[in-house]
Amino acid sequence: MASQARRLSALRELALIAALFLVYKMARVAANGHVDEAFRNARAIWDTERLLRLPGELAVQQSLLGWTGLIEAANSYYAYVHFPATAACLIWLYRWRPAHYRWTRNVIVLLTGGALAVHFLIPLAPPRMLTDTGMLDLGRLYGPAVYGPPETDQISNQYAAMPSLHVGWALLVAIALIAATRSRYRALWLVHPAITLLVVVATGNHYWLDALAAAALLAGAYALLRHQRPAAVPVDVPRPRAAVDTVPGRLAER
Repeated sequence: MASQARRLSALRELALIAALFLVYKMARVAANGHVDEAFRNARAIWDTERLLRLPGELAVQQSLLGWTGLIEAANSYYAYVHFPATAACLIWLYRWRPAHYRWTRNVIVLLTGGALAVHFLIPLAPPRMLTDTGMLDLGRLYGPAVYGPPETDQISNQYAAMPSLHVGWALLVAIALIAATRSRYRALWLVHPAITLLVVVATGNHYWLDALAAAALLAGAYALLRHQRPAAVPVDVPRPRAAVDTVPGRLAER
């Protein structure tokens, strides 16, 4: 009975996350349109980044050109890693760190809801659509492509670049696993959001400021739910080695 109840609980949690993702996708489509405003906002973001002297997205993208395999790998990372990595993290937390799972689940709900609100308020064309800047749509040119032509794509809102939930969810995964694991090398989980950031910029799907907006929303979600944060998991440390005592045949801990 206990195992059956646990399986039902797991199915409910999976259904909750799947429903959250579907509602988010459907609401993004409902927020579609406002194309002229989306391009005006895109130009404003592009100019603001230049004023802030942020690295140009064009320079990052051009560093990939000529490396077809690397471009395809970046497109694949964008297309196939985002949701499965987040789902795998949540499943592992649910199985092995229930308190961290509940905390992370609530954070992702707040983050995703906040992102959706921004999509409604600030329609934004991604940099790959600013063809006059030299940016290219690497997904469509090299594959695999996530989006079709924006004028005929009816299943996604391509004018919702800010914030980047690719970066937001990747950062959430890294934070959750750092908090929930004991390895002294757990900071390496930050490689995932670092790669994601480079991928979304290089492929022309997001601006640097999209990533900063996602990080700000995530920080706000954690701040609102700080009272739910589980106790820290102790870091694994080497056990003290045995040393020979002054009395032959006896061992004592140093």
